Amino acid sequence: MDSYKVVVVDDSAFMRKIITDLIETDSVFQVVGTAVNGCEAIQKITELKPDIVTMDVEMPEMNGLEALRAVMDVYPIPVIMLSGINESGMRETILALESGAFDFIRKPSASNSQDIIQVKEILLEKMHSAMQAKQRRTAWRVEEVRKKNEVVEKTTFRTNSEPVVFIARSEKTPEVKAPTRKIPQIEVPKPKHNRLNEPVKKMTKPVKPEQVIKRVVAPLPELIKVTPSAKQEEGSWQHLIAIGCSTGGPRALKELLERIPEDIPAPIIIVQHMPPKFTKSLAQRLNSFSAIEVVEAEHGMILQKGYAYIAPGGFHMTVRRSSSGVCKISISGEEARNGHRPSVDTMFESLLPLHNIERHVVLLTGMGSDGARTMKKLYDSGVIDTYAESEETCIVYGMPRSAVELKCVTHILPLKEIPNKIVRMLK
Repeated sequence: MDSYKVVVVDDSAFMRKIITDLIETDSVFQVVGTAVNGCEAIQKITELKPDIVTMDVEMPEMNGLEALRAVMDVYPIPVIMLSGINESGMRETILALESGAFDFIRKPSASNSQDIIQVKEILLEKMHSAMQAKQRRTAWRVEEVRKKNEVVEKTTFRTNSEPVVFIARSEKTPEVKAPTRKIPQIEVPKPKHNRLNEPVKKMTKPVKPEQVIKRVVAPLPELIKVTPSAKQEEGSWQHLIAIGCSTGGPRALKELLERIPEDIPAPIIIVQHMPPKFTKSLAQRLNSFSAIEVVEAEHGMILQKGYAYIAPGGFHMTVRRSSSGVCKISISGEEARNGHRPSVDTMFESLLPLHNIERHVVLLTGMGSDGARTMKKLYDSGVIDTYAESEETCIVYGMPRSAVELKCVTHILPLKEIPNKIVRMLK
């Protein structure tokens, strides 16, 4: 087979050499060009038309994020970002994933040969996944076009001068059910912490000042009944949403969380496959546009409705019920599970004993099958509200597909429809 063409972008000549050598240890890939900054990268990509690009995040003149956005506009292809572990690099990496980057890896340490070997394995794995995902999405689009052309063939005849329309359907192709109406979008949430947002009633006759004061003051005792301590009491929420994702996850989480209303009556726990330190930047970014509060989870946190908790990179996150009945987060550094830490399977498994809570379990875009087997266990134990992102919106249709194949998914939906469905199920 022909090799895939690669362009390597990095401002360091030494790092360009290392990355090129790592890539070309696999005969499937051939580095056809390099660039020293974003401006040159755009020029090389336009000229050479590579199949995939590795892009340094921090570069002079035009950085990787700016170059990525330009590339996505003119020649959208899989781009893998190479990020440093400083705060600026992590923040830019999260923005790059939102802007269309396929995935990212941590830049290797040039002085550590073991680290270079480890980075090589991760880089090549992600590059292969990017090519497989691209081929699969192309094949899926072709199949969808074929189905549309084969399923519905309209022939118009005239009988007694009246038009009659017949729909011929191929026996080989199953009927494709399309939604009969659009699902309404959730109303834009009110600003956080704004509890005095009642509409002003038009007065029909003059009133005395003391009457106005009474009207304003009367509702206040109702508004201040909910306190932080009240939220932590057992039974203050009866629903729990658990989400697992990997490649493409940051962009998917942004799409999902920005559609979750502030008053959602459930905590949300999330495992996104990421290395240490990056999840803090991810949580801060997601919190900046979400109506709910999004935080990086810490050991011992009490789950509260209206909060989303993201597992810290490099650690497993589980839910434990205390002796007093309160659900708390547990963070541990136990061995990786199926190569993942945090692991979606580990998080989902901790939900099995929580029989008195309505659990809503979601798998979004991602490589591999993490989370699918334990979703099956939850489904078999009586959890009936399970979700998988459909292939049409997945960056990588791996984790959701594994769950679908295990026949434990009750809702297979495009990404934008998942939050609306969850909210309706909670009601």
